[in-house]
Amino acid sequence: MDEVQGGVARAARIAQITGDTLHAVCRRRLIDTRMMEEGVSKLQKNGLMEGGALTRLGRDSIRVVLSGGVFDIIHPGHIHTLNAARSLGDLLVVVVATDNTATRTKGPKLQHSQEQRRALVEALRAVDACIIGRQGDIFDTVRAVMPDVVALGYDQIHHEKFIADGCRQINPRIQVARLQSPVPDISSSDIKQEYGKDIHRI
Repeated sequence: MDEVQGGVARAARIAQITGDTLHAVCRRRLIDTRMMEEGVSKLQKNGLMEGGALTRLGRDSIRVVLSGGVFDIIHPGHIHTLNAARSLGDLLVVVVATDNTATRTKGPKLQHSQEQRRALVEALRAVDACIIGRQGDIFDTVRAVMPDVVALGYDQIHHEKFIADGCRQINPRIQVARLQSPVPDISSSDIKQEYGKDIHRI
């Protein structure tokens, strides 16, 4: 797959995950209309796309990594983790916890709403797409994205075996990876503890 095909194939996969149009995703990824049409034509000739959507073969040609978190205060630990997750595949999709889930795990004083957190994370260079999680079953998001790899952050509470077992029931091919801690180790909780109420004035 050449660069043009690869760019359009990744854009098409993002469109399938986010529900956006291929045109909208290509525009965001700075793929002009002529390049998009050229990529679509090549993908169709190679059996990787049909009717504007990737075929099973086309989807399988792109290694998708799924990672997630609250991301209320973006810090170097997040950048390290997301760069490491991105290195595991061709496309990094990040799921941001809903406000309900985030307040359950981080406490009631979130700095940003789920939409604001989604926009912040999506602006990061390593991130190809960012979606808001679903309430209830954490595996609903896995079913929606159908990643090849689920990348767990170094400080996330999820037990690897629980996640691996749940993913295996959805698709036995899904791998689970625990990412390493950055040096120095840093977390949002450490930042909040350091600044206390003054965090609202940063």
